[in-house]
Amino acid sequence: MTRFVLRRVAQGVFSILGASVIIFIITRLSGDPVVLMLPPEAPEALVTQTRERLGLDLPVWQQYLMFLRDAATGDFGTSYRWEMPVRELILDRLPATVYLASAALIFSLMLSIPFGVISAVRRGSWFDRFAKGVAMLGQAMPNFWVGLLLIIVFAIGLEWLPAYGADTPKHVILPAIALGWYPVAAQTRIVRSAMLDVLDSDYIRMGRSVGVPEGLLIWKYAFRNAAVPLVTMMGVYFASMLGGAFVVEVVFAWPGLGRTVVEALFARDFPVVQAGVLFAAVMFVIANLLVDLSYGLIDPRIRHDR
Repeated sequence: MTRFVLRRVAQGVFSILGASVIIFIITRLSGDPVVLMLPPEAPEALVTQTRERLGLDLPVWQQYLMFLRDAATGDFGTSYRWEMPVRELILDRLPATVYLASAALIFSLMLSIPFGVISAVRRGSWFDRFAKGVAMLGQAMPNFWVGLLLIIVFAIGLEWLPAYGADTPKHVILPAIALGWYPVAAQTRIVRSAMLDVLDSDYIRMGRSVGVPEGLLIWKYAFRNAAVPLVTMMGVYFASMLGGAFVVEVVFAWPGLGRTVVEALFARDFPVVQAGVLFAAVMFVIANLLVDLSYGLIDPRIRHDR
């Protein structure tokens, strides 16, 4: 088990390093941030001095090594645009993103669990076909398009919910639906497949033969075992929502980390972009690592075969 854990941790570290290299190079390809920081009539001496102060005059490989050294201690530098430590900026914007991702996860579970269970129980029925259609639709529609449709229908047309901001609990409803719509499809398939396997097991047939109520048999006994794959994958879904909230936060003007990173990208604020994307990569790697370890604990064959 120790070798299994060390191997997974080493793979996660290499994944994070790879993500840091990619985002570091891509941000440098976006242009010179000093051009946006100073007025066009700024003297060349001031431009040169600013580049030296920010360390942009150094070779790229040296800038990257300095970034890794500082990031290892939790120091991601100072934001060019907001002129504050990046770590403080992230900690200030992160709660809003966590709140949105949590609401989106709750929404996706509220739909996927009943859809998956009922589809498995009534296999081949109209509801099963309807749930499959919803799942396919969820995979086919990107979250920004879902967000725009929700704004047009519920914010502009019906005027039921606000289209932007985060002042009241009502403001989180539309962005949570937009962000959680895609995971509904995957979670519904997981629950349906697991329920079909459980419903064909011997102890379910035995329960029906002795007269156990169908509702109790399905929700207490069958779903409890079928929920194991969903529970182990919830961490991955939550991490993907944290990392995938960028576009949704921009569409709904949600004051979270994703919107901050997008604004920093347009401002060529390298430290904020690097830290934000690296945070998303770390969360996703940690979530996958926890899922792998949980499967390794549940099934010893996994940790011996891999």
